[in-house]
Amino acid sequence: MARRPHSIGPVLARGAAKGLGIAALGGAAAWLAWSRLAVPHRVPLHPALPARREDLDTARAGRVSFYGDDAADGVPLLLVHSVNAAASAYEVRPLYGHYRRERPVYALDLPGFGFSERSRRPYTPGLMVEAIHAVASEIRRRHGGVRIDALGLSLSCAYLARAALERAQDYRSLALISPAGFDARLSGRGAFGGDRRRPTTRALLDAPPHGRALFDALTSRPSLRFFLEKTWGSPEIDEGLLEYDHATTHQPGAEHAPFCFVSGYLFPTDTTRLYEALWLPVLMLHGERGDFVDYRDAPRFAARPNWRVAALPTGAFPHFERLDEVRARYDAFLAEMA
Repeated sequence: MARRPHSIGPVLARGAAKGLGIAALGGAAAWLAWSRLAVPHRVPLHPALPARREDLDTARAGRVSFYGDDAADGVPLLLVHSVNAAASAYEVRPLYGHYRRERPVYALDLPGFGFSERSRRPYTPGLMVEAIHAVASEIRRRHGGVRIDALGLSLSCAYLARAALERAQDYRSLALISPAGFDARLSGRGAFGGDRRRPTTRALLDAPPHGRALFDALTSRPSLRFFLEKTWGSPEIDEGLLEYDHATTHQPGAEHAPFCFVSGYLFPTDTTRLYEALWLPVLMLHGERGDFVDYRDAPRFAARPNWRVAALPTGAFPHFERLDEVRARYDAFLAEMA
């Protein structure tokens, strides 16, 4: 029986309930004191990628941080990380490191993550799409208006799909790695722009003083390792990503976007409709190992003339495990458009 994919949200919710139970048993005061006095919330955070980092002030998404390297010629490539409790541009580091030698390459920190704005506000698919729009427009401005290639991970694939539908003139192709929404639970044909928000859950979690203490419990090194092992489907995770996850979650405001994630705000209800509406060339790669392996709807998309779909013997981040194979498949996909 296939495992249910993209289950980090429910797992975090269960972890949250467990954390609250532990707090009640062990004493809420001691738990809050531990978070306030023993857990650092301003850990030094170095750039996630070996590149120039810039901030872009946007009207709708706030301050959006992005990395760029335009030393090489070619069609620009935009990389978009996944969404989880510890997300950041570090998740695309292997791809960035390779393609910066071959073409202009950019990557952003989505709102609420990395060096982007982390204010307490509702984080929704629409907010993420606005950030992608802003960075894509800036890239095109710097490169003479050329249409770009874009690659997303996991849940951000749905945001990229919507961005490409709203502004088709910005994109030449899309690559989706371990995209959310090909299972029975997270697929959907709801109204465009809907999400699965649970306001009561968010109000309960993202509230001082217990909210930050709960997030600290969920983002300890043992907890982060646990979730990465579920992503990899193996204990052989990337240790550099683990260390960066720990640093990026120990920043002011780091809890706000993840609590929206846990509360359903960042999960679209229209994912299937978005993918079905795509007319651009699309490459989809996904792993076969770990907790994110239910792609029961993928064969239907593989039959579409503009889609290429392939499974790899990896976890949900195949570019960390088999970069050469991911690169070869992506390059072959792009070569078809030449």
